[in-house]
Parts: sequence; structure tokens; C-alpha cells
Amino acid sequence: MSGFTQLRFLIGASLAFVMGAATAVDAQTTALRGARVIDGSGGAAIDNAVIVIRDGRIVAIGPSAGTPVPSDAEVVDYTGKTIIPGLISDHSHVGIFIGLKAAPENYNRDAILRQLKQLEAYGVTAVMALGLNGPLFYELRPELHAGRLPGADLFGADQGIGVVGGQPFGSRPPVGENQVSRPDTVEMARESIRQMATRKTDMVKIWLDSAGGLMPKLKPEVYSAVIDEAHKNGLRVAAHIYDLDDAKAVVRAGVDVIAHGVRDKPVDPEFIDMMKAQSLWYIPTIVLDYTNFAFAEHPAWTREPFFQRALHPAVRAQLDDPDYRERTLGMPATAKNRAAVVTNKQNLKAIHDASVRVGFGSDSGVGLRIPGVAEHLELALMVEAGLTPMQAITNATSNAAALLKLDDRGVLASGKLADLVVLDGDPIADISNSRRIHAIWHRGKKAAGPIETFTP
Repeated sequence: MSGFTQLRFLIGASLAFVMGAATAVDAQTTALRGARVIDGSGGAAIDNAVIVIRDGRIVAIGPSAGTPVPSDAEVVDYTGKTIIPGLISDHSHVGIFIGLKAAPENYNRDAILRQLKQLEAYGVTAVMALGLNGPLFYELRPELHAGRLPGADLFGADQGIGVVGGQPFGSRPPVGENQVSRPDTVEMARESIRQMATRKTDMVKIWLDSAGGLMPKLKPEVYSAVIDEAHKNGLRVAAHIYDLDDAKAVVRAGVDVIAHGVRDKPVDPEFIDMMKAQSLWYIPTIVLDYTNFAFAEHPAWTREPFFQRALHPAVRAQLDDPDYRERTLGMPATAKNRAAVVTNKQNLKAIHDASVRVGFGSDSGVGLRIPGVAEHLELALMVEAGLTPMQAITNATSNAAALLKLDDRGVLASGKLADLVVLDGDPIADISNSRRIHAIWHRGKKAAGPIETFTP
């Protein structure tokens, strides 16, 4: 055998060994045993359950008494724990803020992956970045879908459609020009959507909000053209709104998702009937207005490790500043934000009770909506609104997956991805127990976390 042939043989044998070893690892069977399982469907919890995982998916789940554990399985004992599906955010953002600063340069690979890893460490295993995305999104999405990168799985609404001088962010947006489209005519709007469709965006986002009359607002003919062109290209449209009148207008235009709760007044039967008739989705994002003032009140949970370890140093310094707290609590805008939270909660309860489809989102990644923390605060606010803990969890898991048309996750069931959160307490007894994270399993592998501290 020549030296060259020997070398080829050795390389081939080595690769075969490595590939064989990797296959053996990937094919390993794991059984999680003894926990109470809330499967995300809204049904009764399973006590003393077994979850059998192979190749990243659940292959069996049920009570220990009737669910065999394969003889070759690695068994992990979670007796006394509670397991829920990984949370899914239908409305988040990535690469916008680092600490207190929003800037175009923040939309970079390292910053986005760090944020996605933080989300994963807090039990959020998939997110929809609802607008403000640049070309980098399309590089990261397939890697995250394939599980080649750590962190929450990533879906997105491309740039999104705003208006010149208006939302998002007004006349001096802290994002790159390639992160938001601001068409001023119907044809420009249609062309923007055609380009997004060519790039294979997961959804389209529009901003319809005048910030209380302080900014120009997207014209009806423009957002109507956006919705029409999106539907022609097989895409759904989510709308950022604040006021009930805008919500009604965009529903009449054919929108698919209301991406924030109505906060200016109570929803009425007309709006609820329109939502139901068109089988639309509603994402309340109560935490949006809540985080504009809640930290200034310095509640006890803000001093717990769950919250503190997620903070960028600049955010921690601001929240610890007595002047910040006094200034925030004295601002006229704080009274408006408090009222918005109350109205949003009341509207969520009315919409939920009317059987309108409710998803889950936090607008995390913008302002003080801290990735990971914001999602758990949203769960608690949903319960404060009058939903049961089980209903809130269902919104954040199976409903959130259904909104994104993901049929491979959101419920702990045979054939689904093994995305799950192991908790030290039962969130059905107290929704704050969702924060007592013991371990995260993402695609059948135990993920890093919970993180000990933010790394800038």
C-alpha cells in the first residue's frame, strides 16, 4: 500500500470512527423519571411520570406504572420536580439593545447568540423576532433550526413595515436602514413584501401606532396593500397596535395577528366578534408597559438571583439608582403605563373568556423587557389578569406554537421535540414557581444554565 493510500485509509477510518461515535451519542436514549408533568395541552398533569427521549424527540410519555423505560436508557431522576414544555415567545426582538443602549451595531452575531442563550437558560426554547431584522437573521436561522448553535430557536418577521418619522422608534431609529422598511406608497409597500417573500420571511410585521398622536401613522391604503400582498405570497401579517380603533381597522383590512394588547379602552363585542369570525390571534404583551415602571417600585423579586443574574451591569446600575426610581415613579407617563397594564389585563380576560385564540409574547429584547425574565413576568401578569396558571402555561406553550404553525413542539407528547423545563416547584400551585428553574432540555439535550451572571 502506498503512503498516499495509507493516509487515505487512516483518514477514512478516523472519520468513520468519529461519525460512528457521534451517531452513538446522538442516538442515546434518556428517560426522565419521577416528575409531575404538565404537558402544555391544558389537560390534567401526570404525576410520577416518565418521559423517554431519543434523537432529540420524545418517544414515550406517561405514568411510570405504564410507561416502560428501555434497558439501555440513561435514567435521570426528577422525583419532586415539575416539568413543563419549553416556553415559546411569539413576540420578541433580537440584537436591538445591549444594556441600556440601542444601536445598529448591536445587531451582530455575538450579541444575538448571547441573547438567545440567555432566553434558553430561562426556559424559552423558541422565539419569533417580530421585525427589525437584517440580513444576518437569514444566516443564523438555519443554524439554529438545525440545532448547530446553542440558544433558543429563531424565527422572524424580516424588517417589518413602518412609516417615515414614525414607528418604530420615531425619526431617529436606533437600528440600521436595512432593519426596517418604511414605504410611502402602495407600490413601494407591495415591492417590500415581495422582497421579504423572496427571502422567505416567517411572517410580516406592521407598526400601526401614532404614540398618542405624537408621530405620523401608517396610511390605511399602505397597510391594506401590505396585508393583501402578504396574503398573495402566502405570508401572514402581525400588527403592532395600542388603540382599539386601530386594532379594529387593521382587522377589517385582514390582518392575522394582533401583536400587542389593546390598552386605551375596553374591547367591545364588535372587536371580539371580528376576531372570532376571522380566527385571529391575540398577543397581549402586558409586560411591555409593566416594565416601564415596575422595577422602580423595587419589588422583592427584583433582588432574587433569578432576576439579578440576567442584568447587564449598566441596567443593574440604573435600577439600583434611587434617582432613577424617584424620577420614574414621578413621571406623568408612569400613570399612563399603570392604566395601560390594568386595561390590558381586563381586555385579555374578556378576549380569553370569549374563546379568541391567545398567544404569548413579551416584546423582550427592547428597553427593559429583559430576555428570559420578561417571559416569566408575562406568565404572572396573565394570571393576575384572571387566567388560571394552567391557562397561562397553555398560552405560552401549545398556543404559542400553534400561532407560529409549529407542530413539532409546544406540547410534551410522543413525536414532539424534547424541549422542556424542569422546575423545583409546581407552577399550577403558584405561577411564580415557573422561575424556579432546575434544568433545561432543548432538543433532547440538557442545555447550559441557569446562567450565573450576565456576560457583556
